[in-house]
Amino acid sequence: MPPAQALRTLLAGTGINVRLIGPTTATLVLPATSAAGPSPNGAIELDTINVLGTNPNSTMTLPPPYAGGQVATGGQLGLLGNRSVMDTPFNQISYTSQTIQDQQARTLVDVLNNDPSVRHATSAGGGTDPFVVRGFSVTNGDISMNGLYGIAPPISVSTSFLERVEVLKGPSALLNGMPPGGSIGGSINVLTKRAGEEPLTQVTTSYVSRGQLGAHVDIARRFGQDNACGARFNGSYAAGETSIINNKDRPGVAALGLDCHTDRFRVSADVGYQQRRTDGVTRFSYVTAEAVPAAPRAGRLFTPPWWYLETKDLFGMISGEFDIAPNITAYASAGAHNFDYDQLYGTPTIERTNGNYIAQPNRGVGYNKSAAAQAGIRASATTWIVDHALDFNASTLHQIAGAGDNPGSKIKSNIYNPGYFPPESISARAAAKYGDTKLTSIGVADTLSLFDKRIQFMVGVRRQEIDIVNFGQGYSKGAWSPAFGLVLRPWENVSLYANYIQGLQQGMTVGDEYANKDQVLPPFVSKQVEAGVKVDWGRLTTTISAFQIAQPNAVSVPGSPLPTLAVNGENRNRGVEINAFGQVTEDIRLLGGVMFLDARQLRTGSAINEGKNSIGAPDVQVNLGGEWNTPFERRLTLTGRMIYTSSQFVSADNKLSVPAWTRFDLGARYTWDGPWNKPVTIRFDVQNVFDRSYWGSVFFGYIGLGAPRTFLLSTTFNF
Repeated sequence: MPPAQALRTLLAGTGINVRLIGPTTATLVLPATSAAGPSPNGAIELDTINVLGTNPNSTMTLPPPYAGGQVATGGQLGLLGNRSVMDTPFNQISYTSQTIQDQQARTLVDVLNNDPSVRHATSAGGGTDPFVVRGFSVTNGDISMNGLYGIAPPISVSTSFLERVEVLKGPSALLNGMPPGGSIGGSINVLTKRAGEEPLTQVTTSYVSRGQLGAHVDIARRFGQDNACGARFNGSYAAGETSIINNKDRPGVAALGLDCHTDRFRVSADVGYQQRRTDGVTRFSYVTAEAVPAAPRAGRLFTPPWWYLETKDLFGMISGEFDIAPNITAYASAGAHNFDYDQLYGTPTIERTNGNYIAQPNRGVGYNKSAAAQAGIRASATTWIVDHALDFNASTLHQIAGAGDNPGSKIKSNIYNPGYFPPESISARAAAKYGDTKLTSIGVADTLSLFDKRIQFMVGVRRQEIDIVNFGQGYSKGAWSPAFGLVLRPWENVSLYANYIQGLQQGMTVGDEYANKDQVLPPFVSKQVEAGVKVDWGRLTTTISAFQIAQPNAVSVPGSPLPTLAVNGENRNRGVEINAFGQVTEDIRLLGGVMFLDARQLRTGSAINEGKNSIGAPDVQVNLGGEWNTPFERRLTLTGRMIYTSSQFVSADNKLSVPAWTRFDLGARYTWDGPWNKPVTIRFDVQNVFDRSYWGSVFFGYIGLGAPRTFLLSTTFNF
């Protein structure tokens, strides 16, 4: 039925009148509010109820949480808008603010510790958050905010102002356009907080082991007629020594989110400032020894405590949607971001298996300025028996980067016995512009549906233009990126899906050591094919998927007198993912899964590397967590999680590797009514319970040290 007819049918016989005030809004009027005289005996007079319908073309209304509240029932798919998990021809998961708060997640690293396809790609305490997804790197600069690249902080993103963290596995050129860093393993989108219907005044105090104290304030109100407008402010600050001796972290955030809606128009805005200073920073190490030495004690800093990283981010964006008709919505968003950094650190090169290393600190300052925008139209239509969901999108991103570096004196030490490091004062050089990047694209897609969405077929294409100038060398290329997706729902709770989609990375300018020097190679086009099954068991959803991602690789082709650089090689990652989220029983929640990966180097032109495993791509990754509401005390919840990563190769010839590691986390939270009849929640978590020291990641041949045992304690007060 049309919505108005359906609403009237539902209310038939109740005496409630319906007054339509727009295509998606109705006012329900009780007879008592319009009848003269007193109400009948026993009648209860209610205020006017406004019922707001959800426009299927809108992305400003979030999909509701799934059973258990840890994961949402759907998420944003860029060009395709919001899609439910069961109607998505891709593998995507959206972590909610409940998960962020209950797990005391401080940055995206803590949130993505729930995902078996994702690994943090540098050392704990390093102040940066790059990731590896499906065996391919995803830099923090490729994280989008509310669907727009270039706005999120490019080094580390605080969770204090986030409502959702969405992870889409695999390339996404059609859906999101080319990310500025060309990541293909997956895409991460963060959604900012908005004011809810109920007023919110919340204060959270926190403590991290060794002495880091913090506080977080979250205030939200709605106002105006029918609470049409809202404002939400989040402010947080922490300071002190972390779980690593001589590692001190001072993150601070202030963010304001605004939104307002009428019947046909919705608008939201965000402005935020994030500053972080980390002293005693160690990001990653390089190994030239015959073998990778055993990991040193994770809770002890083996580099100078006067190495540091300081970042400052100022960002803002505005988004709007307008319903041209009940089935047509136009949207647009624009934003800007200014990023500055000041750092002093080096990369230890471990030269001996006994742990001896050499490092040269470098004082560096720099900046990155971004401006981004997108606009599009989403529409629905029906031709004969086929329903269409039509999407059109145009996007642009402009980034300018500059840096200045000044090296210091080399130091020699040992990762097991670091000794004393006299501080060195290194002056900064003025940052000079080195990069200018412009990315523009136009995408279009149509999702055809039959038999009440039992069969859905998505087809689309995006034209991407890339204009880049790095260190005076220019690059201008374009590429077409098609994609296809299929969803079959033989039963309401079962979804069979498959997709073909591409990812884009900028090509390179060939250097002087090759016969084809100065040639600009075309964009690298990575290709993914994937198929899977999703089953919604009612309160628990499971997914099993198989995928292959093939990434082109530039290799040296022998020639006389000089070799030629050509895009003949390939990195091929094949894998199987098994995921589950939701409630096993009323009191037990499950979140996590396992990924099996076979990552190979093909057509390398080198007999030494041919067919060998790719760097930093473990065969097995497991993240499995659970929560239990105890029957003996209903206000107490116990939590646990296991993270396992099999061995990883550090070198392309597979001669260097780091061993497998397993980490266990435990926690508890307790909620009671405070003195204001508002809930108070205390949370206590222990990460890496057994204080295991391990090399946690491999990133472009560098290795990163895992986090030591870490205690987290927080108390949330509602007023």
